[in-house]
Amino acid sequence: MPADLVPVPSVLLDRLTALGVEVERVLRHAGLVRSRFQEPKARLTTQEFMAFWHAVEATGGGREVGLRVGSDARPHHFDVATMAALHSPTLGEALAKLARYKGLVCPEEVSVEVVKNEARFRFHWLLAEGPLPLFLVDATFASTLALARRGTGKPLVPRRVELARRRSDAELLTRHFGCKVRFDAPVDLLVFEASALDEPLLTHNADLLALLVPGLERELDQRQRHTLADDVRLALRRRMCGERPSVDKVAEELHLSSRTLQRKLEAAGTTYQLLLDEVRHQAARQLLGSTDLDANEVAFLLGFEELNSFSRAFQGWEGTTPLRWRGATREEATGSGRRAPHTAS
Repeated sequence: MPADLVPVPSVLLDRLTALGVEVERVLRHAGLVRSRFQEPKARLTTQEFMAFWHAVEATGGGREVGLRVGSDARPHHFDVATMAALHSPTLGEALAKLARYKGLVCPEEVSVEVVKNEARFRFHWLLAEGPLPLFLVDATFASTLALARRGTGKPLVPRRVELARRRSDAELLTRHFGCKVRFDAPVDLLVFEASALDEPLLTHNADLLALLVPGLERELDQRQRHTLADDVRLALRRRMCGERPSVDKVAEELHLSSRTLQRKLEAAGTTYQLLLDEVRHQAARQLLGSTDLDANEVAFLLGFEELNSFSRAFQGWEGTTPLRWRGATREEATGSGRRAPHTAS
């Protein structure tokens, strides 16, 4: 498991102030002190980082704040993984480097999957609990699109954006990304045409890559970040879209027999079923907390054959039913001062 350390450029506070956000109020709401941001980069835990972005939402920042923070990022504020991406030969190689090295920067997992004619960009915070801050999702997708446009020198437009949240600010999001935005999606996805991956980057710098990549590769070797259990979790998360998560299919993806996969997991102190329950539990909390999908739809997306099976599993995880958990979570969010999402489109 990667270290729980998220570097945050201290200039972010200045950027938020320029966008009309009351930064001191945000810090109080998140339980952070200004001195944490004295250095060029603050070092926050995942919990602190999520609390910070939830506080930006709760304290009345404009709805476009996440989009503008993501799209206006400057290269000298980029982390090393993003720098390696920006100086790659093509957009496809850029996203591949971002996926390969992002975990060296913070406990965030990035993946790019090509399915038919689509390139699907996705991210996952390994140590986050509960729904992600909407502004953080917006900023991540906006920064990825800005990276693609800056690198190619072209006004690239995604094929679509899928958001695991209830419908809100549809006009704003559609205008920013320039494409269809789908709400109540199983996961957050930024989808490009697969052909866009072949676009050359004007920012390609072979000499700089020659300096960056060897060090990044050494760091990967030293950390040995991915265990087999991590790989199984990632494979299962890809299948939380209505597919029944079969151990045979996961084993095939990992180039193992199902018997070998299960034996190796047992040797590592876990089982396929335990990992499946973990991923389903996390996905269930995300979908119930952030979307308006009903319990039947959530059960289907998690690969349960029937609602009763999902309800029994959820009762075991949370000690209550999915609908009661959703109601309590929304009440808690409202009571804690977090701003309820806009419903107007």
